[in-house]
Amino acid sequence: MAKVIDLDKPRWDQGTYMGRAKHFFLMTNPLNFFTSEKRLDEAKRIVDEYRRTKVMPPGYDEEKLWAAKYLYDSAFHPDTGEKMTRIGRMSAQAPMNTLITGCMITFYKTTPAIVFWQWFNQTFNAVVNYTNRSGDAAISTQQLLASYVCACGGALGTALYLNSKVKHMKPIFARLVPFAAVCGANFINIPMMRSNEVLNGTPVFTPQGDRIGDSKIAARTGIFLVCISRIGMALPGMTVVPFITNWATMRGWFNRVPMAVIPFQIFGVGFCVTFTTPLCCALFDQKARISVRRLETHLQDKIKKKYPTNTPAYTIYNKGL
Repeated sequence: MAKVIDLDKPRWDQGTYMGRAKHFFLMTNPLNFFTSEKRLDEAKRIVDEYRRTKVMPPGYDEEKLWAAKYLYDSAFHPDTGEKMTRIGRMSAQAPMNTLITGCMITFYKTTPAIVFWQWFNQTFNAVVNYTNRSGDAAISTQQLLASYVCACGGALGTALYLNSKVKHMKPIFARLVPFAAVCGANFINIPMMRSNEVLNGTPVFTPQGDRIGDSKIAARTGIFLVCISRIGMALPGMTVVPFITNWATMRGWFNRVPMAVIPFQIFGVGFCVTFTTPLCCALFDQKARISVRRLETHLQDKIKKKYPTNTPAYTIYNKGL
């Protein structure tokens, strides 16, 4: 009898960091960013067909089926099933952040450059945060616009304020301003772009998959974990690379060709984000657990009433990415 593969679960154990890391290395593979719409639609067809029939499609084996599943996961939202905006997918993180972060830590001395690249970065982040939001609830255009304006304003304000304070400090401090601004902006951008979850909650489920209701506590916990992961993704590229660049500059590496610092930094950032993106996504399980005792009282009561003899100890929710 042929082995039945459960495509509703990741291939590797998500209860371990190594299992999550393997999972996200495939999920965030930068090559998926360049995959054609035709191939993505074919992957969806294969996954849907196997889920429905449990029969291996012609020409497919277990390896090919999992490859199709991860290609599908990289482009389709886990809750809504909708195809996500291309630059909002996690596979876009490495190529897009290589460009944006490389430019942010290179062009950090003038106000116009700071304004443009912080705005560009927060616009990109807004798309990513909205695309990878948890749950299936829609966000209104008014909410979306207000969230975007606040996120961009917070990032620009932080960057310009810090830049004004480090003008008379050592050059390395000025190089670190973009990272400080990104850290502060993450704690504004992500909650604001997912404000619908903050206000209305995100769906929580029993371990068996029964939907209990929407929890604001779970939503806020998940958003905080995503903020930590995003800062971790930015940390090496926006701190280690500037330190190395500052060290190399002091030793005259770029005296003959000053513009060589740009590809040098972009290469360094690209190397960092290619690895930090999956490794930091793996810090926390995407299908996160939250103790029933931590949920809102009405949800606790609902669970106890529905499961009087076998009350689950925890519920599961999609924390988003």
